[in-house]
Amino acid sequence: MIEDALMRRTQYETVGIDLGNVDPDPFAQFRHWFAEAAVDIAEANAMVLATSGPDGPSSRAVLLRDIRDGQFVFYTNRTSRKGRDISIDNRVSLLFPWFSVHRQVRIDGVARSVSDEMSDAYFASRPRASRASAVVSPQSEPIPSREWLEDRVVAALASEEIHRPDVWGGYGVEPAVFEFWQGRPNRLHDRVRYRRAESTWIRERLAP
Repeated sequence: MIEDALMRRTQYETVGIDLGNVDPDPFAQFRHWFAEAAVDIAEANAMVLATSGPDGPSSRAVLLRDIRDGQFVFYTNRTSRKGRDISIDNRVSLLFPWFSVHRQVRIDGVARSVSDEMSDAYFASRPRASRASAVVSPQSEPIPSREWLEDRVVAALASEEIHRPDVWGGYGVEPAVFEFWQGRPNRLHDRVRYRRAESTWIRERLAP
C-alpha cells in the first residue's frame, strides 16, 4: 500500500508559462496566480516558511495575511522557533504549494518585524477565541497537557479585554527572488525566476 503510493505518478497536462507573457512585475504575477488558485483552493494563502537557526533548518506552514509595501506579511509568536530563528538569521524562504492546479511559487527574501500598529490592527481583527489562544500559548515550548492549555484559554476568555501580547506580531518578507513553477507533461516543467537587480527585476527561464 505504502509502496504503491510512493510510486504514484501524476501526468501534468496544464498550459505552460510563456516567458514573454508573464508580467514584468513579480508581485503582479503572483497576485494573478493567487487569484486563480483561490478559486478552488480553500487556503491558497497557506505557505511553507523555512528558516534556519542554531538547531539547523526548520519549516512549517503559516498563513499569508497581507501583501503591502513590497512585503509578504504573516503573524506569529516571536518567541516561537521561527521567531527565534529570524532574530538570528532573517533570510527566509516561502513556498506556496498549489498542488491541485499543478503550480508552486517560491519566494526567497528577508523577514523584518512589522509595526506595532499593523500587529495591533490584525490582532484585533481575529476571532476572540483565536486572540485568547495567542495570549496563553507558549508556542514551540513543551506543555504538561492539552487540558492545561485549554484551561488557560478558558481563563483568558473570561477576561473583559484580550490585548495583543508584546511577543506576538507580524513579519514582512521582502523578496529578493521569485520562482513560478508550472507542472508540464513528462516532467519537463516550466520554471520562471525573477531576481532583483537594483531597481528592476530580471526574468529568466530555468531548466526543470
